[in-house]
Amino acid sequence: MNDFVGTGTLVRLALRRDRLLIPIWIVVFVMSAAGSAKASIALYSDHNALVEAARTSNASPALVSLYGRIFDESSLGEVSLFKLTAFGALLVGLLAGMLVVRHTRTEEESGRLELLSAGVLGRYAALTAGLIVSAATVILLGLVTALSLIGSGLDARGSFAFGLMWAAAGLSFAGVGAVTAQLTESARAANGLTAVVLGVSYVLRAIGDSSADGSTGWVSWLSPIGWSQQVRAFAGDRWAVLLLPFAFLVVMVAAATALIRRRDLGAGLVRPRPGPPRAAASLRSPLALAWRLHRGSLLAWGFAFLLLGLLVGNIASNVDGFVTSDSAKEMVQKLGGVQGITDAFLATEMGVMGLLASAFGIQAALRLRSEETALRAEPVLATGVTRAQWLASHVLMALLGTGALILVAGLGSGVSSGASLGNMARQVPRMLAAAAVQLPAIWLVTALVVILFGLAPKVVTAGWGLYGIFLLIGQFGEIFNLPQWVINLSPYGHTPRLPGGDFSVTPVLWLTGIAAALTVAGFATFRRRDIG
Repeated sequence: MNDFVGTGTLVRLALRRDRLLIPIWIVVFVMSAAGSAKASIALYSDHNALVEAARTSNASPALVSLYGRIFDESSLGEVSLFKLTAFGALLVGLLAGMLVVRHTRTEEESGRLELLSAGVLGRYAALTAGLIVSAATVILLGLVTALSLIGSGLDARGSFAFGLMWAAAGLSFAGVGAVTAQLTESARAANGLTAVVLGVSYVLRAIGDSSADGSTGWVSWLSPIGWSQQVRAFAGDRWAVLLLPFAFLVVMVAAATALIRRRDLGAGLVRPRPGPPRAAASLRSPLALAWRLHRGSLLAWGFAFLLLGLLVGNIASNVDGFVTSDSAKEMVQKLGGVQGITDAFLATEMGVMGLLASAFGIQAALRLRSEETALRAEPVLATGVTRAQWLASHVLMALLGTGALILVAGLGSGVSSGASLGNMARQVPRMLAAAAVQLPAIWLVTALVVILFGLAPKVVTAGWGLYGIFLLIGQFGEIFNLPQWVINLSPYGHTPRLPGGDFSVTPVLWLTGIAAALTVAGFATFRRRDIG
């Protein structure tokens, strides 16, 4: 039998399953790039202000480590998109890798691929289908992004270089996802390994950019994200560099296909360690089990949020130099606060961290559905554990986990910005307050997933779609002059802009009340439906 037979059928099935998820995330990435370009064109109408902003960014080690170096300080396109070059490549790579894992290892773990293999299905069909879907997604994303940048007023050549750079990063990590899917028996572990490779790649890129004299620049060439940055879109457009990600993809696909022949269906090359015959006392409750299931990802996210908080706080001391023109200062103040450029920057970045924390809340709440479909919930509920107890254990982990993440970010920002500005006693409580006011919006988004799980579990992943819509409205609603009633649909638009802005308790109470009502409704609907 042909090893690739059935690939077309699996591709159509994958596209059917992801018919909402893929378009929404493409729109999110495209709007992020186009919105950044449009806002920067308005900000830097004065060429001198553009050059000064680029020089200030390159002079800040924290900014260079976080976003990368600006190679052409006079390029409007590069200055407009420098925050999305390396960081955007990281996110596109994460999407591509997870798509491959979703349509390979996840299908094996759930047993669906074994059922399909009872028909006519080749050995490499699932892997090939996953790679086709992932590659098609990132290539389409890159091309549409390029067209949107041209429409925003940027150079066509640089726009296509930027879009293809994103696509190339996605292809690299699609290959990584293909390999990690062969190594483990768990989709969660495969995604975790992919995320580790992404993190290491980003750190290598940061090390390569960190030296002002270029002595560590060679380290960037060890990283697929570094390759993307070295395309230098809008700063020379080095097309030949795009060959490296394609070569890397070929190597990874060859490795993945070789590994498939060395394992059985459903198994991974790395066998899981068997646990003890009896559970420890610390695991003898639904909440303890939920903590065990979520702790790995929570600790990893917590470390990332602490690092982000420290970086943002460090950058805050340089913001005054980053925006030098009156129009730039006016725009940043409008987007982030009313009491100075530094407070505006911190408020804006804390809002971004709130968005990122929401992603953890959605992921944690979706664990309910994965436990149910993997038939691990039913044995737990067959004991003395009630439905409410089981549901509450995971919901609490989602709510308390997001709270811990955003507060850790606030603490890191407060300590770092306080040290930079010489007033830590003032900055720490201000940044903790700025973090705390993000929680009602975060919890409301998490609650939407909970009610979807109780009411319509088959479409619970629509929570990611709602998150993407809220993200677009919140980040780009004002830039694209959307009607106010549309902007008001996003819970993030009602969050007080702290530090520096006016605090009103009314929206905080409304958001908290709606989140509580949705969560209670999720509990009620879950009690009335069948498991499975």
